[in-house]
Amino acid sequence: MFDNLSDKLDKALHVLKGHGQITEINVAETLKEVRRALLDADVNFKIAKEFTNTVREKALGQQVLTSLQPGQLMVKLVKDELTQLMGGESVGLNLSDNPSVILMAGLQGSGKTTFSGKLALYLKSKKSKNPLLVACDVYRPAAIDQLHVVGDQIGVSVYSNKEESNPVAIAQAGIAHAKANGHNLVIIDTAGRLAVDEAMMEEIAHIHKAITPSETLFVVDSMTGQDAVNTAKAFHDVLNFDGVILTKLDGDTRGGAAISIKSVVTKPIKFIGTGEKMEALDVFYPERMADRILGMGDVVSLVERAQDQFDEEEARKIQKKIAKNTFGFDDFLTQIQQIKKMGNLKDLMGMIPGAGKALKGLDIDDDAFKHIEAIIHSMTPLERSQPSKLDASRKKRIAKGSGRTIQDVNQLLKQFDQMSKMMKMMQGGGGKKMMQMMGGLGGMR
Repeated sequence: MFDNLSDKLDKALHVLKGHGQITEINVAETLKEVRRALLDADVNFKIAKEFTNTVREKALGQQVLTSLQPGQLMVKLVKDELTQLMGGESVGLNLSDNPSVILMAGLQGSGKTTFSGKLALYLKSKKSKNPLLVACDVYRPAAIDQLHVVGDQIGVSVYSNKEESNPVAIAQAGIAHAKANGHNLVIIDTAGRLAVDEAMMEEIAHIHKAITPSETLFVVDSMTGQDAVNTAKAFHDVLNFDGVILTKLDGDTRGGAAISIKSVVTKPIKFIGTGEKMEALDVFYPERMADRILGMGDVVSLVERAQDQFDEEEARKIQKKIAKNTFGFDDFLTQIQQIKKMGNLKDLMGMIPGAGKALKGLDIDDDAFKHIEAIIHSMTPLERSQPSKLDASRKKRIAKGSGRTIQDVNQLLKQFDQMSKMMKMMQGGGGKKMMQMMGGLGGMR
């Protein structure tokens, strides 16, 4: 995420990160490179220029040139300004109505239908809502079928009517259905087009006027860069929407849309899509995103994701097994499944301070665990519970059954032994204290 921008900003600020002599000239040169990095990220020229001008004024006003650590202060100023540019603080949804109605708008291919499902799952699991998805795309029959598939996948009801061609009537009937069936949240998936056109705008405006939604959200593909910002403005002029959803942010190495869209439409980014899985949705926190762009990681979000998958009862069982030296491969498999549910591995590694830069250029596959899982699944229940019993003949059979080599099996056993020892050490006071600290981080916002 934002790999190119992060790399270029790091290079631009590198000269000011030491304790050497800092002058007005090299500050100007640094900010020129920062502006160039923003332009390469597809940030609007005017926004990029205003950004660097503001940073320069604040730097000179705070006497950065005579500071004991001018480099660190410049990084902080850039981070603070990036945070403000992206919205300053997180903005939630207005869900006070019963039922609350959320209208989704955007171009075809932006990910509206999938995101409607992601949002329904998020509000169902995190906010205890009983959502209803309403299919209002009357032009693309596959969109209605897709929404039903998504609804089945996440256990959320879907209202549709293929016999009705008026999306306004479908939206109104969907809301009436929600009221009659105890749904306190309605998410309306509307039709998109390949480009902004008058008919599309007229239709979405009619739906908006007829249902007066609690929230109108504009869904945009972040990988389209400045085009995403221009499209958002066109929609905003007609709808005056409440917030922006950025999809496919996990594949966006530039970041122009995320950085500049708030300043153009004056509406906050509320959520971001970070992968294909239905759980791959995050609340947008401008400060945390600024940290990630500048290579500082995002430990708070990482801990929050871990806590979402954290099973307290299961953790107690694991703790007892570690203490008794009975932690086996079945338990290890459980841990792997929890990690996989947290999101794609490259995204997770990017949340660890410094890890993104250290792992630059490495291809971190989302299926990185599949070989480990294959080896473990080739073991008998006894072998999984007592890895020490694995002799040469057993290793040979496991390697053959998993399609791996004996060296792969030996390497996994060695890594498992090292991990078990480390987890045993974590049972001491220092480990418990560290876990308490991580628990405290989860409460930060």
